[in-house]
Amino acid sequence: MAETLGTIPSGLLADYLSSIRPLVSVICISYNHERFITAALQSVLDQTYPAVELLVIDNNSTDSSVARVETLMQQHPKIQLIRNCENVGICRAFNQGLKLAQGRYVIDLSADDVMHRERIARQVAGFERLAGDYAVIFSNAAFIDENDHLTGYHFPVSPNGMTTRPVPSGWVFKEILASYFVSTPTMMMRKDVLESLGGYDESLSYEDFDFWVRSARNYRYYYQDEVLTSKRVVQKSLSSQFQDRNSALLGSTLKVCYKAFDQCQTAEEYRALAGRIRWFIRQCFYTEQFELAFQFGELLEFMEKPDWPTALVLRLCKWRLPVNGLYRRYAQWQQNRQLRQGEVRPVV
Repeated sequence: MAETLGTIPSGLLADYLSSIRPLVSVICISYNHERFITAALQSVLDQTYPAVELLVIDNNSTDSSVARVETLMQQHPKIQLIRNCENVGICRAFNQGLKLAQGRYVIDLSADDVMHRERIARQVAGFERLAGDYAVIFSNAAFIDENDHLTGYHFPVSPNGMTTRPVPSGWVFKEILASYFVSTPTMMMRKDVLESLGGYDESLSYEDFDFWVRSARNYRYYYQDEVLTSKRVVQKSLSSQFQDRNSALLGSTLKVCYKAFDQCQTAEEYRALAGRIRWFIRQCFYTEQFELAFQFGELLEFMEKPDWPTALVLRLCKWRLPVNGLYRRYAQWQQNRQLRQGEVRPVV
């Protein structure tokens, strides 16, 4: 319940209670989320699980985001707020929260997403049944628009709410390389694993692909077949920035692909990574980041000779065709079509 955020005991009693109901740290990073942050934080305060701490890191918002947080803090003074004097990026902001977090498990909550009331209780119960080499538990997610209307699901669901297709679980390193399948906002992570990895890589523009690559090599992931989070799909979401000319996201992705290359151990893993790189080369072409496409191509050639479609795209990159405007219109049409069909999938 909301009140329990302010009533977590200390001392020997805290140690005992932590052994039977481990503390969960929710780290919420905000930048100009005034429209949605109250709902996001309230979804944490409304959790049925009693042992939760909430840390909010504001990346120098220029709107009323901080005022919304401070209003909630009047009723819930145990909320911890860090106000950065500049936007330090997602990864560094998360690490600020991680240094303060006291929980056994950590949730990285975007300030526009919403957790369902039973989420933490269900995920902790699931985690506590798993072996010690599981680092992440994740679930299905509902997609909502800016007005809270349901638009679809990350994985398609049957009438009883169960996914209608297989979802990778267990040792998923190869699957992580092959495709985007983990819904990032649904993850609960072991804090000790995050700390052993040094937190998020602050040299990158986004966090999830890198974290998956670095953690899935040595730890298992568990898929919990429930819809426990609502992910908000907005016009200026991080995933949509992959469509932008000169976006830093693809440059960060290249760095992660080199990390993944260093960790591959089998022919199947190299093939999975090669397939993903071919996709990133096309994205570079669509976003007119032509030099970056050539750099992806150099990495690809360490694993295989580019197939003819990829070779064609690389040749077209030499001509530096202005295709981004057309691509963005196509991407918007595709998203609108998916919205009408109830199947919204991010591009990353």
